[in-house]
Amino acid sequence: MQQLLTNIKNCTLCEPHLALGANPVVRASKDSRVVIIGQAPGTKVHASGIPWDDASGKQLRKWMNVTDEQFYNEDIFAIIPMGFCYPGKGSSGDLPPRKECAPKWHKPLFDLMPNIELIILIGMYAQNYYLEDKAKRTLTETVDNYPEYLPEYFVLPHPSPRNRFWLTKNPWFEKNVVPELQKRVASIIK
Repeated sequence: MQQLLTNIKNCTLCEPHLALGANPVVRASKDSRVVIIGQAPGTKVHASGIPWDDASGKQLRKWMNVTDEQFYNEDIFAIIPMGFCYPGKGSSGDLPPRKECAPKWHKPLFDLMPNIELIILIGMYAQNYYLEDKAKRTLTETVDNYPEYLPEYFVLPHPSPRNRFWLTKNPWFEKNVVPELQKRVASIIK
């Protein structure tokens, strides 16, 4: 596992396409039990090298009801984005994650993590990649139908502060989905 993580952290495959250069962000252990698959690091995470070290990460930890210590314990949580590096700025937020990362690195990582009990898919990029034709037409429909993907996958919207409007428009998410997420995570990390 350590050699694979070193290889990922030294990857420069996409560097010519990255506004801030390559700085792959990933965390995993052979003992990881929950895998969090999000989009790609933002500028703050690119600078710190610490995944989910931003407002989105605080919200995600709140949704899961875990402490920073639990969240950053690699024997509990593996953090594997769809794109390991900051992809750059787009017209309405960050660019999509680079398409090279997941096909190259995800399977080798999963092959070295035999104890996975839950994979949390955050946002449409992760959901479309892993759920393929089982993903619904929209993220809202996919998240609303989260029980269909259990027990292997738990689907979530992105916890970004930019999604406040989505959360306001979909109060069922925090009322029904978040408690189920907390229950499942608690049962794994007990």
